[in-house]
Amino acid sequence: MNTALLIIDVQRALFEGEPQPFEADLVVQRINALSERARALTIPVVFVQHEKEGSPLAFESEGWQLEKNIVSARGDLFIRKTTPDAFLRTQLEQTLNEFGVKHVVVCGYASEFCVDTTVRRAAALGYSVTLAADAHTTCDKPHAGGAAIRAHENGTLANITSFGPVIRAIPIEDITFAQT
Repeated sequence: MNTALLIIDVQRALFEGEPQPFEADLVVQRINALSERARALTIPVVFVQHEKEGSPLAFESEGWQLEKNIVSARGDLFIRKTTPDAFLRTQLEQTLNEFGVKHVVVCGYASEFCVDTTVRRAAALGYSVTLAADAHTTCDKPHAGGAAIRAHENGTLANITSFGPVIRAIPIEDITFAQT
């Protein structure tokens, strides 16, 4: 099946400053490793950027830009969004359909919001999903730390079967981007 890599909201306003997301630097390194492998296999790499006027994530503002250490390359695709759902009122589904994508690998920020919502929506739309289990992150919250939230999302999302398509949560070292 044709695969695409979705990199959700790895933006300066969300990664720079305090509090830092859990394992922020490691997550960026893991995402860079995934995107490098994807590009080598001509897998589409799609950056999704959240925006909100009048905020640090205002379109084209410094905070809206990709995190300073994330690597993008010629040929990468960019999608703008305004909700936690990367498919809602965006060109993402149309873009994936143009590439014949049936499977998405998802990583990025924030585990319990935009990553969770996008994974669920992708499955609801019929895409099989691989959640890069160690390449998504969030900030500590009063009720749980970022590590616990990531673990919760990995366990919860991988156990959803009602959509039909499979959702798997696996570490980046086990993601092969095989066209099966």
